[in-house]
Amino acid sequence: MQFDIRRFDIYRKVPKDLTQPTLTGACISICSVLFILFLFLSELSLFISHDVVSELTVEDPVKHSEKIPVFINLTLPKLNCKYLGLDIQDDMGRHEVGFQDNTQKFDVDGGTGCRMESHFLINKVPGNFHVSTHSAEQQPDNPDMTHVIHKVRFGMDLQEGKDVSGSFNPMEGLDKTKSQAIATHDYIVKIVPSVYEDSRGNLRYPYQYTYSYRDVIQYGHGGRMMPAIWFRYDLSPITVRYKEKRKPFYTFLTTVCAIVGGTFTVAGIIDSCIFTAAEVFRKLEIGKLS
Repeated sequence: MQFDIRRFDIYRKVPKDLTQPTLTGACISICSVLFILFLFLSELSLFISHDVVSELTVEDPVKHSEKIPVFINLTLPKLNCKYLGLDIQDDMGRHEVGFQDNTQKFDVDGGTGCRMESHFLINKVPGNFHVSTHSAEQQPDNPDMTHVIHKVRFGMDLQEGKDVSGSFNPMEGLDKTKSQAIATHDYIVKIVPSVYEDSRGNLRYPYQYTYSYRDVIQYGHGGRMMPAIWFRYDLSPITVRYKEKRKPFYTFLTTVCAIVGGTFTVAGIIDSCIFTAAEVFRKLEIGKLS
C-alpha cells in the first residue's frame, strides 16, 4: 500500500464548484483585509519603536570622572559685554574670577546688551558659578542684571529625538527682564545624575536638575552691593537610569498571528450568521420555512 502524506492535510480544500460567493461575503472579506492591514501596520510601528523605562539607584554613574561639564547661554539686554565675566567657586577651594576658557560674548543691540555662553567643568561638590562684573577693569555706573536664559545644561546633551520625560533644561526661555535693574538673581539648583542607555548599549550622561529662584537687593557695609546672577548647586545621591527596550520578535509574530487568525474567525462567524439569516428570511418570504 502506497503511503500518501496528503492524509495529514488539515486544511482540506473545497472545490470551487461546491462554494457559493455572495455580495455580503465579499464586503466582509474586503473589510477584514483592510482591518488586518491597519492592525498589522500599527503593531509594526510599535515593534520598530522602543519604550524607555527608568529606575532610581544610589550610585555615581560616572566613576571615571570627578568633574561635570556645564554649558550656559544667556542674554543680558542692558549690560555691555566689557563688564561681564564668569566666576566659579566650590567647597574644594576653587575660586576663579573672570573665567575665560571656552567663553564667548556677543554684542546685542549695538553693544547695549550682551549674549554670553560658556563651556566649563565643575567638581562633584557643592559650589556656585555666577555671571557678574567682578572681573571688569572698570565697574559700570548702573549695572543691570536683568536677563533671559537660553540654556543651562549639566552633563552631556541628550540627543534629539529621545523620548524622555525629564528636567534636563528647565530654565530654557526663562525671562527675567522685568525684574528690578539693581537686583541680584539667585538660582538654587539641585543636580540629579542621569544615565541614558540606548538599544545598542551606548551610554550618555545627561544631568537633570530642579531649581528655586529669588531676587534680592543686597547691601553691605559700604552700601548697595553690585548685582550678579548666581547659580548655587548641590548634587543629589540619587541617579536616574533610562534604558531603551524593544519588544522581542516572537511577541510581534504572536500578535500578528492573533490579528490574522482572530479577524478571519470573527469575520467567518459574522458572514455565516448573515448568510443563515438571509436564507431563513428568503424561505419565509416564499413560504417554504417549515
